[in-house]
Amino acid sequence: MNMFDGKKVMIIGDRDGIPGPAIEECLKGTGAEVVFSATECFV
Repeated sequence: MNMFDGKKVMIIGDRDGIPGPAIEECLKGTGAEVVFSATECFV
């Protein structure tokens, strides 16, 4: 049993840090359902 099994996840990445698609790629195979993924610029 994985802690992400059956969970819905929202991902907000940072343009100067870790972008959203990279975090989304890391969650593949964990059982999490990505419902939103974006990369934002926080100034």
